[in-house]
Amino acid sequence: MSNPDSFIDEVTEEVRRDKLFAMFRKYGWIGAVAVILIVGGTAFSEWQKAQAAARAQSFGDAVTVALAKPTPAERAAALSTVGADQGQIAPKALLLASEADKAAAIADLQSLATDASQPKIYRDLAALRLVMLQGKDQPVAERRQSLEALSVPGEAFRTLADEQLAYLLVEEGKTEDAIKALGDLMQDQEAPAGLRARVSQMITALGGTPPEAKDANAG
Repeated sequence: MSNPDSFIDEVTEEVRRDKLFAMFRKYGWIGAVAVILIVGGTAFSEWQKAQAAARAQSFGDAVTVALAKPTPAERAAALSTVGADQGQIAPKALLLASEADKAAAIADLQSLATDASQPKIYRDLAALRLVMLQGKDQPVAERRQSLEALSVPGEAFRTLADEQLAYLLVEEGKTEDAIKALGDLMQDQEAPAGLRARVSQMITALGGTPPEAKDANAG
């Protein structure tokens, strides 16, 4: 390469470097801000996680102390004073319903079951427990309507709702239908072992013969 060509290349390279340095001086702050935002965002995220863990620990400790009280009334009173954030409202309501008197429990469960701000799984559990708690105080048609909404395939408490629907048949005196429904439930691969055992005992009590339960792990 001739000296003029070499000189031109060197000048061109110097111009490129000058332009690059000028760009760094002009826009380099953007990179610095980006780094600060990333580091700050990570620190804030970790702080949020620590705060959430602390709230969960505090809630768990308070609930443990409340449930250690000797009587249901004392446990309910203690639970009612436990502070709860948005994610703890539903668990607290369910715990209160398990300790409060029937009227108060029904009110708590009704409130939770209709609270659209709470996760669906908690609302569904509240609806199921509400049906079971009210029992014959609630018309069969209303209980069946609530349970049928929970027994749709894919719902978290489907098998428990199916069990309660079968018990409604018993209540109505439809023994054969109840035995069939309970037998189908025994062979439902999604039904947990405890539910199958309970259903088997009910079939026997109704004068039926429990079918052989299918293996839940069978392909």
